Amino acid sequence: MTMITDAEDFFSKGCGRCARFATPDCSTRQWIEGLVALRGLCREAGLAETVKWAHPCYMQGDRNIALIAAFRGDFRLSFFNAAPMKDPEGILVKQGPNTRHPGVIKFTENAQVLAMKPVIAAYLAEAKGYASAGVLPPKEAVELDLPKELVDAMDSDPELAEGFLALTPGRQRSYVLNLNSAKTPTTRIARIGKFRNKILSGKGANER
Repeated sequence: MTMITDAEDFFSKGCGRCARFATPDCSTRQWIEGLVALRGLCREAGLAETVKWAHPCYMQGDRNIALIAAFRGDFRLSFFNAAPMKDPEGILVKQGPNTRHPGVIKFTENAQVLAMKPVIAAYLAEAKGYASAGVLPPKEAVELDLPKELVDAMDSDPELAEGFLALTPGRQRSYVLNLNSAKTPTTRIARIGKFRNKILSGKGANER
């Protein structure tokens, strides 16, 4: 499939990441009223609309502020750099189990967007304000519990060790999560072999 590069395509056809693109079964069809309402709120906030990762992305200057996405069971407004968000309404949830900070508003009914319009607008304004002021989430020290197989591999391969230690904490964590998901040491060792060139190239486990 060819992922979209024009935001208009998302609202008329979908993201282009699966075979349901431009069909009545695309997730965007079920939620189109809510998605269009979210788009309107992001535009009303004065954010610039672009497309990243095949989804509408809204920016303040060179900073990503929020992303719109549609799924089978819900549609979402996801905030970037969400750690400073105050969330007075308690509506932010985590993107997934390995996400450190809540930064997503999930909707299960189209009408929820307009019903929550003042709250969503306030959250967008807050995120935009942080971007305008250059505020970034504080760096957090993260202690990684490295798999034994990775430690052994780095002990016997100084180049691999140097490459891994040069990665950003987030990229290091992506490898740890991936390796820890393997059920056997044999699988972890095999994955490390496949990951070696990516690590030396400074990429994370999920980067191409």
